[in-house]
Amino acid sequence: MSALEVQNINWQMSANRRAHHTDKFSSQELIVRRGQPLEIIIIYNRSLESGESLDFTVSTGPHPSESARTKATFSVSGESTGGWNAEIRANNGNNLTIAIASPVNAPIGWYTLDIQISSRGRVSSMRLGTFILLFNPWLQADDVFMSNQAERQEYVEEDSGIIYVGSTNRIGMVGWNFGQFEEDILNISISILDKSLNFRRDPTTDVARRNDPKYVGRVLSAMINSNDDNGVLAGNWSGSYTGGRDPRNWNGSVEILKEWKKSGFRPVRYGQCWVFAGTLNTVLRSLGIPSRVITNFNSAHDTDRNLSVDVYYDPMGNPLEKGSDSVWNFHVWNEGWFVRTDLGSSYNGWQVLDATPQERSQGVFQCGPASVNAIREGDVDRNFDMIFIFPEVNADRITWIYDAKTGSQKQNSLDTHSIGKYISTKAVGSNSRMDVTDKYKYPEGSREERQVYQKALSKLKPNASFGATSARDLAGEERAPSISGRFKVTGILTVGKEVSLALLLKNLTSDRKTVTVNMTAWTIVYNGTLVHEVWKDSATISLDPEEEVQHPVKIAYSQYDRYLKSDNMIRTTAICKVTDEAEVVVERDVILDNPTLTLEVLDRARVRKPVNVQMLFSNPLDEPVKDCVLMVEGSGLLRGNLKIEVPALRPKEKSRIRFEILPTRSGTKQLLADFSCNKFPAIKAMLSIDVAE
Repeated sequence: MSALEVQNINWQMSANRRAHHTDKFSSQELIVRRGQPLEIIIIYNRSLESGESLDFTVSTGPHPSESARTKATFSVSGESTGGWNAEIRANNGNNLTIAIASPVNAPIGWYTLDIQISSRGRVSSMRLGTFILLFNPWLQADDVFMSNQAERQEYVEEDSGIIYVGSTNRIGMVGWNFGQFEEDILNISISILDKSLNFRRDPTTDVARRNDPKYVGRVLSAMINSNDDNGVLAGNWSGSYTGGRDPRNWNGSVEILKEWKKSGFRPVRYGQCWVFAGTLNTVLRSLGIPSRVITNFNSAHDTDRNLSVDVYYDPMGNPLEKGSDSVWNFHVWNEGWFVRTDLGSSYNGWQVLDATPQERSQGVFQCGPASVNAIREGDVDRNFDMIFIFPEVNADRITWIYDAKTGSQKQNSLDTHSIGKYISTKAVGSNSRMDVTDKYKYPEGSREERQVYQKALSKLKPNASFGATSARDLAGEERAPSISGRFKVTGILTVGKEVSLALLLKNLTSDRKTVTVNMTAWTIVYNGTLVHEVWKDSATISLDPEEEVQHPVKIAYSQYDRYLKSDNMIRTTAICKVTDEAEVVVERDVILDNPTLTLEVLDRARVRKPVNVQMLFSNPLDEPVKDCVLMVEGSGLLRGNLKIEVPALRPKEKSRIRFEILPTRSGTKQLLADFSCNKFPAIKAMLSIDVAE
């Protein structure tokens, strides 16, 4: 009788992938989740006899070892090293159905499966094949377990989303194609880990530590930016994006990740915070870590770790890039969902991960995971990078007037309320905005919020006494200003039109006041980078007791046209001075609307049937626009992306472009478009399309 030999293997691909919630991935590999059995059928040349034994070996990484738990050998009899096991589920003649289960804390990644057969005194081994093991948010014992099914659907399986941008007085949104199930994206996500500094230095330890979502999340936060390690994206906030793509032009992560791989893993140019966050979100979801994209408005970048940010102006009203602190109109990061075995269960749940390179942490541009619960409680001494993230949402803002002629600077005001507003994420199961500010801090100005702030400060500066030395108290002692001011929008804010505002000044006293006002307007990038002064004005205004006056501010299109960046942001500032009193600084960032880009579906959308879509755009300007390009993408709606050159448009001319998409999956899918030309660098549109089977 011949020795027992394997003739074939049936991986039961579709049944296993359905059972493991990996059937949405478009790649052909076997993809399974840890802690859950997978069933394979091995076809032999004859039936298994007593006295014959089968042993399996699984291994991952370049130097698999049992001590590092990156290799395990186990037999169908139940003997095992490293928590893997196999059992026979069915034995039909020469077909053997075997269930193989991984431990719930196995490292994720590519695995090889080998079999050793002991038959009639001889041992033969052969390679059965490879599979990918992922985190398992469906399994209670896994660190990433998420019990709520609607949330799990949103934060693991949803492949498109919305990212909030803009400013506190004008919250906007952009659609984003996460596309974690698209061809090759999972492979690229795993290869990101294989390109990390940790892997290059010590592959054995790195692969072993991939069992831990905290570790994987932190490595990815370093690798999505290219600063230390030739990671995925190069950041650029200069306003000039030659040699790459304006960050506003991306529609999603798929193109970025594919380009990174195609270029031989050279950083893709360029990213800004929402691009880093959208890309990190794709990779986290593809590996099975529930994640979401978070936007913080008026986000502080506190470089000197004192929980306050210093903002400077000159006496003429120009904002100054002095000092290294800054306040971003908005900043976008991620939250991953997992337990904090290192900190204790009260810190479980959402964890901040930030891939935008702002500060080094342990020598590398990486950030998090920082427990959102810990941020709310001011536990800035807990891992990781709390000391950086806490002030982003809760620093004090100190305004200074700096006079370069005399070299003098004086503190103008202290604001404890403006940092960290409208912290936002897309709601579960809908396109509405969900405000999560209360998860990050107690209500502004409440007793709890002040106590948390003092607690955080005392952990940073243990010997600081909170007497009259803190800036907060000093500000309270200064005389209240006798006037107040604010900018009001008086016209329609649209690119191509005059920007029409008014400075409202109010006399708060019963004496007559004379106010000297110096005003400027600058185009800016959303993180506060100054681009160019586009307007300035000075005035002397007399105010009767308790009188309010409006001083008009008009900025013509011809003044800002050449200097406006794709953020469409203009910062207006007024320094208002009453004799012998502290100046009152009034500031407002305005965001100009782009013209509308309209998408409409012309046929009923069905799987594997071509569908016509139409784009409508009308040039609102009194001059032609040229170099027009339309970029379209959407997971489940078309493979890759479409790039369509659009003919130049005469003044006020309408454009109508038709293109075809081919849906591959049913359900509600998101189509995203970006239209750019010489006068409008990035106009966005998105459309939900219901695809029938």
